[in-house]
Amino acid sequence: MKLSLALGMLSTVGMVDAFSAQRALAPRGNSQLNMATAGSLGCRPIGIGSAAPKTIITNSDLEDVVETSDEWISTRTGISQRRVLQHEESIKELGIDAGKQALEMAGTDPEDIDLVICATSSSDDLFGDATSIAAALGCKNAMGFDLTAACSGFLFASVTAGQFLNNPSNMKNALVVGADALSRWVDWDDRNSCILFGDGAGAMVLTKDEGSHGVLGYSAHSRGEGYDELNLGYCGSPRMVATPGDGTTLSDGSYQKIAMNGKEVYKFATREVPRVLTEAIEAADITVDDVDWLLLHQANIRIMETVASRLGMPMEKVLTNLADYGNTSAASIPIALDEAVRSGKVKKGDVIACAGFGAGLSWGSAILRW
Repeated sequence: MKLSLALGMLSTVGMVDAFSAQRALAPRGNSQLNMATAGSLGCRPIGIGSAAPKTIITNSDLEDVVETSDEWISTRTGISQRRVLQHEESIKELGIDAGKQALEMAGTDPEDIDLVICATSSSDDLFGDATSIAAALGCKNAMGFDLTAACSGFLFASVTAGQFLNNPSNMKNALVVGADALSRWVDWDDRNSCILFGDGAGAMVLTKDEGSHGVLGYSAHSRGEGYDELNLGYCGSPRMVATPGDGTTLSDGSYQKIAMNGKEVYKFATREVPRVLTEAIEAADITVDDVDWLLLHQANIRIMETVASRLGMPMEKVLTNLADYGNTSAASIPIALDEAVRSGKVKKGDVIACAGFGAGLSWGSAILRW
């Protein structure tokens, strides 16, 4: 492991020896965290797509909504605008659009898709959107299910799909969708949270390929003790049902707004994301110098800068579109990857170190070869 991976983790006297620096970011084999780390999977990405709502809310627009300013938001987050679904619009439709683009780039017949996973925390249907997305795309032979892991969801879903393709089975192709509409669950009177989130969807096609691995390594964690730092909890209202006797008080379902301790989430992300990237890079049997691009969950530009610095990577190698979309949760990584591929920035054979982090608390990394 390179000493540069520990940059920024200085002692109180401003110095740290090489052994201590390496140990600070080393994978924790005896950790009591829920962890899964492994090397390559027998599959590779062959198509990517994305979709976002047409409605744009700029930082200047929010000056009429809450006490804030464009400068205050952009300097603290790196966000300039966000795209949001209006009342009658559907996150599922964005997922369908993103999936269609990914299938077209891959040149894959929808009937050849064996698995559809939708990573989302805000589906149109509480029972899940994956099967409806599969049906709309014509994936008649696919098994579909939703996976909920908030902003880590797309990476967790990609690794899950990779496991299905890697295992001895008849599955040959998978479609992974990341789609979220967190504008539905934001407190628009809270200037600390409403400035952060936008809506969108991204999708990626993975194909079985035992000879040319495209998922080089991965690592994933969760820590439920951090639940209070970022959550969207249930909040039902009492409903009396006139059963015999005194009746039964049940609950009419609803949810609260997003609750987040921004300071603690920032500390968590800047501490754990460099570690999990290091774990995945080592599992892939490569070094940081072999990585062409760093692609992090698009949450905050300061987090990206800190993580890149601790890995010893320049910001020129960081893929970001945070300014234009805000935090789109499970959609942020595939949207950014789609734009980078279609613009020609990411080329065939490039190695991309990806990392997601968010509610749970959960965080994970996957090393992809495009």
